[in-house]
Amino acid sequence: MTKKKQKLRFASLFSGCGGLDLGFLQAGFECVAAFDNDRDAIAAYKKNIGLHIHETDLKTAEPNHISELISSADVLVAGPPCQGFSTAGKNDPNDSRNSLLLKVAEIVDFARPAVVIIENVRGLVSPRFKSYWNLLLSTLAESGYNVSYRLVEATEFGLPQTRRRIILAGVLAPVPLSLNFPSVKKNTLRDVLANIKECNQHSTRSLTPTGDAFNIAAHIGPGCKLSNVRGGQLSVHTWDIPNVFGKTTKQERELLERLISLRRKIRRRKTGDADPVSLPDLSESMGYSVIEILERLIVKGYIRKLGEYYDLTHAFNGKFRRLQWKEPAPTVDTRFGQPRYFLHPDENRGFTIREAARIQGFPDDFCFEGSGNAAYRLIGNAVPPPMAKSIAEIVRTHLVGI
Repeated sequence: MTKKKQKLRFASLFSGCGGLDLGFLQAGFECVAAFDNDRDAIAAYKKNIGLHIHETDLKTAEPNHISELISSADVLVAGPPCQGFSTAGKNDPNDSRNSLLLKVAEIVDFARPAVVIIENVRGLVSPRFKSYWNLLLSTLAESGYNVSYRLVEATEFGLPQTRRRIILAGVLAPVPLSLNFPSVKKNTLRDVLANIKECNQHSTRSLTPTGDAFNIAAHIGPGCKLSNVRGGQLSVHTWDIPNVFGKTTKQERELLERLISLRRKIRRRKTGDADPVSLPDLSESMGYSVIEILERLIVKGYIRKLGEYYDLTHAFNGKFRRLQWKEPAPTVDTRFGQPRYFLHPDENRGFTIREAARIQGFPDDFCFEGSGNAAYRLIGNAVPPPMAKSIAEIVRTHLVGI
């Protein structure tokens, strides 16, 4: 029987709640086995996708044992933990989770599927992780796979977020898999979140009107964020919110604004993007002695002294970021329900579970198990199903042509 008449099968490693798997299922594939060790993810997977998921720690699992369970799969898909490679996470080359990427290559070598798909964060291809990336490529090549890869953005798949990911495809074929996706309509937050009030897991929880967080949020306009270390119209500084952080004089605010500029302009280190500033540099820039003003700002908590230098006490770079209806969201991550990080375009609150799920491309009948924090974690760690479906359709075209 030819592949055109057979049901194409896939297996899934580090499946999470099933975003990658859902996309392949929507493209007509059948899943023979899935593997994860996160119990909340497994519960969501079983509820929404199927009971074929194994609670397995792939870090310690024997590759030959896993390969026996997935021997009938034409495709192996994997979304190994990315926190060690992530620009939003620790970005740690020594993170033990990084080795799980190479575990995928070991299992591929045993299982020998016709196609392997690996999804991960763009940090994986950065110079910091070059050794992992090159070892992955060479291991797959030694196993006989012709590898292609591409950096993609979620907006390419109709999702209203700027999530950027590396997609790697390995094929047991002389020609690599082309990762060129058809063009789709670009969507905004408004396009995707319209008419959401009737959905499940859409319980909103606004900030307490008398709390500091509410007062901060009330000062943050669309597209703006709380940030002391950046200037410009989109940065709201703590001294712009006196009812929370304390009053300042015009002269004190001018000095704080100058400090923002000088700490990035006068550099002493090669790392980072800013340095504390000396008293002489501050006084010279302002045109008069600023020691008394600095002392007042230290008392008020706006400035701290570091030896001979002065710096802002709080950075708050990117906190309380209010999104805009007419634009896509930044990457949906595990913090998307926390207003301290992401604010709804109109309301002083974070995003609900269902809003986060819609932005990730999950259907409204997909339910997330566990606590609220667990649900956001599952959504933030998932591969968006529309992205997965587009990948699956390219894989299907390749397989039926063999």
